[in-house]
Amino acid sequence: MNYSIFKYKKLLFLFLPLFTISCTPEVKEEKPVFNQVKVKQQFIKANQQVVIKETDEMDYYQKSHQMPFIKTTSGIRYYIYKHTTKGDSIKDGNIIKMNYTVSLLDGTECYSSKTDGIKEFKVGMENIEDGLHKAVLFLKSGDKALILIPSHLAHGLMGDSKKIPPQSPILYDVEILSVKHSDEKK
Repeated sequence: MNYSIFKYKKLLFLFLPLFTISCTPEVKEEKPVFNQVKVKQQFIKANQQVVIKETDEMDYYQKSHQMPFIKTTSGIRYYIYKHTTKGDSIKDGNIIKMNYTVSLLDGTECYSSKTDGIKEFKVGMENIEDGLHKAVLFLKSGDKALILIPSHLAHGLMGDSKKIPPQSPILYDVEILSVKHSDEKK
């Protein structure tokens, strides 16, 4: 009889931990709460760092090439290296034709009117870089200029998926060939 009590005690000690573990209440993991304000602040901080980096790159380009670029409030910089005295000023809605070369700040040429043809577009209306629309408003027909465009006004976070990498400021070298009002015949 002692043997059977011993046997039950032994079984009790073996299964007791299992009973206590299985009887504890289930602890639910709390899901992290999506904090929209915190995420927005992180995006703002990341974007500010990109702007600072690009501003430094454009400052370095301007300083190393010793060109007196004019900086606009939007961050675009332009330098007119051949002024015209008789050309028409460019306004939103005008149709302009221009020769151009688009390069990265390291000098890598991406696009050019020599290979891709003259660019013609309606200022403020066509699907091209916002920065180019804004920059040509400072030019006249016949001007030749260099235009530095920060990535947020060029091809942004993604680049153009062809030749312009993500988050890259670009340099346009332009010659404005003609300016027409949108109601004029070509």
